[in-house]
Amino acid sequence: MSTDQPPPGQQPDDDPFRKKDQGPTPPPGGPPPGAGQPGGTPPPGGPPPPGGGGPYGSPPPGSPYGGTGGTPPPPPYDTGAYGGDPYGQPDPLHGMPPLADSARRIVARLIDWLIVVIPLAFIAIPFGTYDTSRVDDFGDWVNQYNSGSSWIYQIITILAFVLYDALMVKQSGQTLGKKLMKMRVAMLNDGSTPDFGSSLVRSAVLWLPALLCCPCVWLLILLIMILVDKPYKQGLHDKAAKTVVVSTTQ
Repeated sequence: MSTDQPPPGQQPDDDPFRKKDQGPTPPPGGPPPGAGQPGGTPPPGGPPPPGGGGPYGSPPPGSPYGGTGGTPPPPPYDTGAYGGDPYGQPDPLHGMPPLADSARRIVARLIDWLIVVIPLAFIAIPFGTYDTSRVDDFGDWVNQYNSGSSWIYQIITILAFVLYDALMVKQSGQTLGKKLMKMRVAMLNDGSTPDFGSSLVRSAVLWLPALLCCPCVWLLILLIMILVDKPYKQGLHDKAAKTVVVSTTQ
């Protein structure tokens, strides 16, 4: 054992193993910073760290991280400490009403569809949109209604559905169907009523594909999305506008 090392607990000012405040890092190949200090790696040939154990020894008495007489170690990271998001982001639904029931959303949508389609059925008569001689069942009627035989009537149909939904959601977050079913549309980030831009985007994504090309397929896709989406029950129109549908008391 070398006799050149200072006794434990005594370190001269020129001790090369002592960590210098604001000093440069020892050159490569040299001993790690802090060696020889309490809790650090002892110098070569020096006594083993007190308490045994790993290369860094046990915490000294009174240490905040354990040891005899010390306080308990800090608790593990709490993933729910910031609203349930492990990255520290608040839960967007914190403080908001519960999400609306999916079945009630479907009923509300059917009510809104009837509110718009019944007046359009009367408006369609002057345009000759429906040829009753070729309508054998309700399915044929729906196909003729969605395709339209007049481009003017088609534009009226699109404007009626899109603007009905957009204007009413912008006004109070509720269409007539949603009001009857006690629910409303809210912005996901703060629960506020959507502005006209968000309402228009939501309504356009909801209705344009259904009115222009594939009504049954598109509406089925939206329905499946609402039923399976976690955790916000968002259809594609909700995701596009960053909205959710929540329950209300009126």
